[in-house]
Amino acid sequence: MNTPELLSPAGNWDCAKAAIENGADAIYFGLERFNARMRAENFTESDLPELMEFLHWRGVKGYVTLNTLIFQNELVEAEQYLRSIIAAGVDAVIVQDIGICRLIRHLSPDFPIHGSTQMTVTSAAGVEFAKELGCQLVVLARECSIKEINKIQKQLTESNLTLPLEVFVHGALCVAYSGQCLTSEALGGRSANRGECAQACRMPYELISDGEAVNLGDRRYLLSPQDLSGLAVLPDLVKSGVTCLKIEGRLKSPEYVANVTRVYRNALDQAITDVNAERYNLEMAFSRGLHTGWFEGINNQELVHARFGKKRGVYLGEVTQIQHEQITIATKAPVKPGDGVVFDSGHPEAKEEGGRIYAVEQHRNQTVLTFGRDQLNLRRIDIGDRVWKTSDPELDRQIRQTYAGDQPKFQRPIDIEIHGEIGKELIAIARDTIGHITRIESEMPLIEAHSKPLTTERLQEQFGRLGNTPFCLGKFENHLTDAAMIPVSELNRMRREIVDRLENLRMQPKQWQLQESRSHSELLPRIDNESGQNPLQPQPELTILVRNLQQLETVLKLGIQTVYCEFEDPRAYRQAVELTRQLSDAEIWVAPPRITKPSEQWILEQVRKSNADGYLIRNYDHLKFFEHDRKIGDFSLNIANAITANYFKQFGLEHLTASYDLNVQQLIALLKSCPSNWLEITIHQHMPMFHMEHCVFCAFLSTGTDFTNCGRPCEQHEVKLRLASGMSGGKHPGIEHILQADAGCRNTVFNGTAQTGAEFLHHLVHSGAQRFRVEFLNESSQQITQTIALYRQLLNHEITGAQLWRDLKLQNQLGVTRGTLT
Repeated sequence: MNTPELLSPAGNWDCAKAAIENGADAIYFGLERFNARMRAENFTESDLPELMEFLHWRGVKGYVTLNTLIFQNELVEAEQYLRSIIAAGVDAVIVQDIGICRLIRHLSPDFPIHGSTQMTVTSAAGVEFAKELGCQLVVLARECSIKEINKIQKQLTESNLTLPLEVFVHGALCVAYSGQCLTSEALGGRSANRGECAQACRMPYELISDGEAVNLGDRRYLLSPQDLSGLAVLPDLVKSGVTCLKIEGRLKSPEYVANVTRVYRNALDQAITDVNAERYNLEMAFSRGLHTGWFEGINNQELVHARFGKKRGVYLGEVTQIQHEQITIATKAPVKPGDGVVFDSGHPEAKEEGGRIYAVEQHRNQTVLTFGRDQLNLRRIDIGDRVWKTSDPELDRQIRQTYAGDQPKFQRPIDIEIHGEIGKELIAIARDTIGHITRIESEMPLIEAHSKPLTTERLQEQFGRLGNTPFCLGKFENHLTDAAMIPVSELNRMRREIVDRLENLRMQPKQWQLQESRSHSELLPRIDNESGQNPLQPQPELTILVRNLQQLETVLKLGIQTVYCEFEDPRAYRQAVELTRQLSDAEIWVAPPRITKPSEQWILEQVRKSNADGYLIRNYDHLKFFEHDRKIGDFSLNIANAITANYFKQFGLEHLTASYDLNVQQLIALLKSCPSNWLEITIHQHMPMFHMEHCVFCAFLSTGTDFTNCGRPCEQHEVKLRLASGMSGGKHPGIEHILQADAGCRNTVFNGTAQTGAEFLHHLVHSGAQRFRVEFLNESSQQITQTIALYRQLLNHEITGAQLWRDLKLQNQLGVTRGTLT
């Protein structure tokens, strides 16, 4: 088994140094634009040559994150970014957008592409898609267990398909599938797919079951997972054959980067001597609680403890006594003067008491903490409060020392072999671990040694003096057979020349091929005058998506000709198709679940047995499974530019649903860059915000861990989530967001308020749009009838978009928002 590459985050130069000096094999970082951590300090295009030279000098790779969706009007700038990245000798770029993958491969036949976790790859079919796209590596979704990773690897081997796989091993866990979270977009117009996540998952929520609030005690952070720590399962991850282990944290401090990198470097090098000390370091670096995430399978009770959603650190114990400026706790971890603590009364959303410890006294298993005068408001601290250590200045100082100064501290081995014979030059051949080799000859011949010949020990001592260089001596071979000698000064000169040559070799920028004459415009779909933006285009069509049989029957009776079904239970699709055949000549299309894991082909088989007219394609498994069927690409394919649209169209998709991340101007730019019959626009819907492996039904309405023992509360209760009072900032007070489960037990939180883009419909029609989708969620037959009537009037120019919006607001108790197109 090969040791996986250790990949660390770097939000700035200090973080890059911290990663290098603590053993990272590679770092990943963003530039000013197009990266999924726009709040990080980030680097600039002009930093790239210097940064890459520095990284390569230290034997470390550098990967640029260009991992957001790219809109049509940004393709020119994105192309220039890519040219700068490739020319600077960057080792790879991490990409979400399918069109950008195509563009990179168009510009350069050999520059490495790493498929981001935001591509939502959860199966061998997804890996195969990424390889055909031009990727050299794929970052799997965080929701893949080790068992599923092994199954993916097995399926790839059986298909004679090889592609390196990368997984996140440590850091914050998103509750939603990366690339499939629309919460920030829906609630605040800040797209996670554009690097502007508002972290709505870290907020407290109330659980409403069958109209009543469920008393969950202090468990209110229903969507906030504990942080991922793969330390406990690291041997199994290495055995799985993953190529790279990635640490999350481009928004974190250099101390965090140094601390976590060092722990995993030691673990990979099998140098751990004290597991408890390593866990302590990880918890002090940053912790909302540490858990193995999905690596060991699904355990909904442990994944989300729901008691807080922010950094805590190391748990010290509970308060047992309060007296004067002293607080006694039942200690479960070491504590010392200077440490910072916080007192947890079960209300983490409120201001909490905390401060630095002045003195510590130990009395058996009780620890008395003394604080400075007036540092704490003791009236706000109670017996039983939990105490967390949030700061350890001594540990921070130790960590900072690992990357302080300009001299290299973490050294990588070079192998040296020695050859020669008396009367000829001494030859030293040196190799580093990344393939560089140099051959040095002495400037004088070897002579016969009458005393103190060049033994292996003497040579090893001289060539091993590599302090203040990026190197340490690895394997050493002495092939001298004679008792020979040469001055020590010459050995020292040869050693210095080895270092200089290897450093110079490393610092040369990588020469990737770059086709200067090529442009993104060559990848855009062809639009001719006849099939393009024709002023005499046909009357736009209204398509409807329903989520149960009653809604379907209502829609069919209204004469809708294209109906989509997205049911929680795919077994009901057969009945939906039969109902459609009985009541109408409409086409019925059915939707498989958005995620497909390696063992879930049976769900797709169920969907196909419905014999629908066609299928909504939501992921790469669907593309392959329904290869010979009629199909339409759905929104989860994240089609945000015409290069992406053009690529997906080659799979035989009759229409493509535009990404929900686009506002009206971006949508119009996309429409004008594609043939007019390609795109379908969702004009009315309840935005699917969180789409997640985490099952809220199981975690909070049962004592079970997964579908095998939860009792299926999703089939017995109507559940909604409401942002805890006082947490909405007045923007979305009291909105109950609808929770649904699918056949794979994945949950989707839908925005309780529907949104409409009606005011922009005629602008979109003028720009070439011919298909508009209205999606229903839990609406009654009466609401559906009224809504469809309004949209028909709008399409017939009988009312304006503003009138439709006002009428919908009057009809719906929760109102209707203008949504994300604005």
